[in-house]
Amino acid sequence: MAATTSIHGMWSSRLAFILAATGSAVGLGNIWRFPYTAGEYGGGAFVLVYLICVAAIGIPIMMAEIMLGRRGRQSPINTMLALARQEGRTEAWQLLGWLGIVCGFLILSFYSVIAGWTMAYVVRAAAGVFHGADAAVIAAAFDGFVADPERLLAWHTIFMVMVVLVVARGVASGLERAVRFLMPALFVLLVALVGYAMTTDHFAAGLSFLFRPDFSKLSGEGILSAMGQAFFSLSLGMGAIMIYGSYLNSQASIARNTVIIAGLDTLVALLAGLAIFPIVFAQGLAPEQGTGLVFKVLPIAFGQMPGGQLFGTVFFLLLVFAAWTSAISLLEPMVAWLVENLSLGRVRASVLAGMTVWLLGVACLLSLNVWSEITVFGLGFLALFDFLTANILLPLGGLLIAVFAGWVLSRAASVDEFAMGEGLGYRLWRLLIRFVAPIAVAIVFLHAIQVF
Repeated sequence: MAATTSIHGMWSSRLAFILAATGSAVGLGNIWRFPYTAGEYGGGAFVLVYLICVAAIGIPIMMAEIMLGRRGRQSPINTMLALARQEGRTEAWQLLGWLGIVCGFLILSFYSVIAGWTMAYVVRAAAGVFHGADAAVIAAAFDGFVADPERLLAWHTIFMVMVVLVVARGVASGLERAVRFLMPALFVLLVALVGYAMTTDHFAAGLSFLFRPDFSKLSGEGILSAMGQAFFSLSLGMGAIMIYGSYLNSQASIARNTVIIAGLDTLVALLAGLAIFPIVFAQGLAPEQGTGLVFKVLPIAFGQMPGGQLFGTVFFLLLVFAAWTSAISLLEPMVAWLVENLSLGRVRASVLAGMTVWLLGVACLLSLNVWSEITVFGLGFLALFDFLTANILLPLGGLLIAVFAGWVLSRAASVDEFAMGEGLGYRLWRLLIRFVAPIAVAIVFLHAIQVF
């Protein structure tokens, strides 16, 4: 049996854990990535496959990751080492912890750059820069912004300082206090945007696009993308959920909390779609705009619609909050490891980890302009880190979590940690974590390698 508490602190309540884990899961993946991915693959059919994947793959793996974290009560690296020793297995399983931390570092490096864009766009929207601007003006402004390394560096630096300040304050005073404000604020902003979308004449079109499946528009690539999106949006395989699980009270129900977290995360993604697509349709714009949907298409809509200055500001502020809650969870696993293994104080560990991510982020932002000719496998640093994490490291981490939880950790240990007996719920989880989830994630992983 693991220690009852973590040396780093504990969540003060079940609600605090739910808000923190939901904050980790809810990020740019829900509000930026989900709508444009759904737009690219035809809307409703993609959404249906996504929901199935969340239920059959995402929830079982999230339960496993929380369970491993709570049982180990340490950083992901030390947790996997301790649990492997406990089961009499090879200590090489600690590499799963390293995989998650490296993946989180790479994600946060480019995530911070994109979060910097959202901060800059809050200012632009509030200043009325988008008012009356057409597609050419908006696109030229975005391209000019991305081509300016000094502005990108300034916003990237500001965002990373915000992240380090929260993490340095610890579990109770930093992480918990931040999410108790940011998550409710995020939901209020999102609901306000959906409320506005409902006043447009195209809300029904947005509903139909998201929830009326047209399977003729769904390709095999779209199905794999839906599986990957379900995985990415739940923040799995990068150590964040595992470290948050290590701060969870031993009496809290992992299964019940996981369903709530996954439900809230999925709700945010669907609400984001309901907020975005009616506005896009109302302005006669196309939904299949890829990554430019948020930064090139929506500003056109905000610039043309009544109240666009206010709602554009609210939308990009929403993105900042979502990015911030995710980013603090990505930095936390390495900070915990530095405190445990190098005997650093939390502030020094946070600054050291933050500076490392910041340097990687500088490489990412420079790859968009002055280092644009420097490529690896034909990709700049930002695109390379994005591809490696989303398509290889995250699926690999999730696959290994499923294998460890389902095949390496003893049945008695998982029964003890879940504390729900060996009834139907446990047997269903064990079936999904041992067979369904690993096979599905392996398919995504192998497809990504083939493409690579």
